[in-house]
Amino acid sequence: MAENLDVMNPEEIYQQGFTYRCEGNYASARDAFERVLAADPGHLKARWQIALIQGFEGDFDASLEALKILSAEAPGNVDIRYDFAMTAMMLGDFDTACAEFRAILLVDPAHEKTLQQIIYCQ
Repeated sequence: MAENLDVMNPEEIYQQGFTYRCEGNYASARDAFERVLAADPGHLKARWQIALIQGFEGDFDASLEALKILSAEAPGNVDIRYDFAMTAMMLGDFDTACAEFRAILLVDPAHEKTLQQIIYCQ
Protein backbone atom coordinates (compact mmCIF):
# COMPACT_ATOMS: atom_id res chain seq x y z
CA MET A 1 0.00 0.00 0.00
CA ALA A 2 1.33 3.47 -0.89
CA GLU A 3 2.35 5.79 1.88
CA ASN A 4 0.45 9.02 2.49
CA LEU A 5 2.70 11.64 0.93
CA ASP A 6 0.89 14.44 2.79
CA VAL A 7 2.37 13.45 6.17
CA MET A 8 5.95 12.93 4.96
CA ASN A 9 8.81 15.41 4.85
CA PRO A 10 10.34 16.27 1.45
CA GLU A 11 13.18 13.78 1.77
CA GLU A 12 10.78 10.97 2.65
CA ILE A 13 8.59 11.97 -0.29
CA TYR A 14 11.67 11.94 -2.52
CA GLN A 15 12.53 8.41 -1.36
CA GLN A 16 8.97 7.25 -2.02
CA GLY A 17 9.10 8.85 -5.47
CA PHE A 18 12.38 7.09 -6.17
CA THR A 19 10.80 3.77 -5.19
CA TYR A 20 7.87 4.46 -7.50
CA ARG A 21 10.26 5.32 -10.34
CA CYS A 22 12.25 2.12 -9.83
CA GLU A 23 8.99 0.16 -9.93
CA GLY A 24 8.07 1.81 -13.24
CA ASN A 25 5.18 3.74 -11.68
CA TYR A 26 6.15 6.98 -13.39
CA ALA A 27 2.93 8.91 -12.73
CA SER A 28 3.17 8.38 -8.96
CA ALA A 29 6.90 9.07 -9.05
CA ARG A 30 6.40 12.34 -10.93
CA ASP A 31 3.69 13.36 -8.46
CA ALA A 32 6.03 12.69 -5.53
CA PHE A 33 8.93 14.58 -7.11
CA GLU A 34 6.66 17.53 -7.94
CA ARG A 35 5.58 17.61 -4.28
CA VAL A 36 9.23 17.74 -3.28
CA LEU A 37 9.79 20.61 -5.71
CA ALA A 38 6.77 22.47 -4.34
CA ALA A 39 8.50 22.44 -0.95
CA ASP A 40 12.03 22.94 -2.32
CA PRO A 41 12.12 24.22 -5.94
CA GLY A 42 15.87 23.74 -6.17
CA HIS A 43 15.88 20.09 -5.06
CA LEU A 44 18.47 18.74 -7.50
CA LYS A 45 17.67 15.06 -7.09
CA ALA A 46 13.93 15.56 -7.67
CA ARG A 47 14.63 17.60 -10.81
CA TRP A 48 17.04 14.88 -11.98
CA GLN A 49 14.48 12.13 -11.45
CA ILE A 50 11.83 14.06 -13.38
CA ALA A 51 14.32 14.47 -16.24
CA LEU A 52 14.89 10.71 -16.26
CA ILE A 53 11.17 10.02 -16.20
CA GLN A 54 10.73 12.23 -19.25
CA GLY A 55 13.08 9.92 -21.12
CA PHE A 56 11.45 6.76 -19.78
CA GLU A 57 8.12 8.08 -21.02
CA GLY A 58 9.54 8.78 -24.48
CA ASP A 59 10.15 12.55 -24.36
CA PHE A 60 13.85 12.15 -25.11
CA ASP A 61 14.48 15.72 -26.25
CA ALA A 62 13.03 17.20 -23.04
CA SER A 63 14.95 14.66 -20.98
CA LEU A 64 18.21 15.51 -22.75
CA GLU A 65 17.67 19.25 -22.32
CA ALA A 66 16.81 18.91 -18.62
CA LEU A 67 19.85 16.70 -18.00
CA LYS A 68 22.05 19.18 -19.88
CA ILE A 69 20.85 22.01 -17.64
CA LEU A 70 21.33 19.93 -14.48
CA SER A 71 24.82 18.89 -15.61
CA ALA A 72 25.77 22.53 -16.07
CA GLU A 73 24.35 23.45 -12.66
CA ALA A 74 26.11 20.57 -10.88
CA PRO A 75 29.29 19.81 -12.85
CA GLY A 76 30.71 17.79 -9.97
CA ASN A 77 27.74 15.42 -9.90
CA VAL A 78 29.08 12.63 -12.07
CA ASP A 79 25.88 10.60 -11.84
CA ILE A 80 23.80 13.34 -13.44
CA ARG A 81 26.51 13.92 -16.02
CA TYR A 82 26.63 10.21 -16.78
CA ASP A 83 22.87 10.12 -17.37
CA PHE A 84 23.22 13.16 -19.65
CA ALA A 85 26.03 11.47 -21.56
CA MET A 86 24.13 8.21 -21.92
CA THR A 87 21.00 10.01 -23.11
CA ALA A 88 23.06 11.94 -25.65
CA MET A 89 24.66 8.71 -26.82
CA MET A 90 21.29 6.99 -27.10
CA LEU A 91 20.08 9.86 -29.29
CA GLY A 92 23.13 9.64 -31.53
CA ASP A 93 25.01 12.70 -30.26
CA PHE A 94 28.30 10.88 -29.77
CA ASP A 95 30.40 14.05 -29.64
CA THR A 96 28.47 15.38 -26.66
CA ALA A 97 28.41 11.98 -24.97
CA CYS A 98 32.14 11.46 -25.37
CA ALA A 99 32.92 14.98 -24.17
CA GLU A 100 30.83 14.31 -21.06
CA PHE A 101 32.49 10.96 -20.45
CA ARG A 102 35.90 12.65 -20.61
CA ALA A 103 34.73 15.39 -18.24
CA ILE A 104 33.40 12.80 -15.79
CA LEU A 105 36.75 11.02 -15.75
CA LEU A 106 38.46 14.31 -14.89
CA VAL A 107 36.29 14.48 -11.76
CA ASP A 108 36.27 10.75 -11.01
CA PRO A 109 38.95 8.80 -12.91
CA ALA A 110 37.63 5.51 -11.54
CA HIS A 111 33.94 6.03 -12.50
CA GLU A 112 33.21 2.45 -13.50
CA LYS A 113 30.23 3.02 -15.80
CA THR A 114 32.04 5.79 -17.65
CA LEU A 115 35.12 3.62 -18.08
CA GLN A 116 32.88 1.01 -19.69
CA GLN A 117 31.38 3.55 -22.11
CA ILE A 118 34.43 5.65 -23.02
CA ILE A 119 35.77 2.76 -25.09
CA TYR A 120 33.18 3.74 -27.73
CA CYS A 121 34.76 7.18 -28.03
CA GLN A 122 37.71 7.91 -30.30
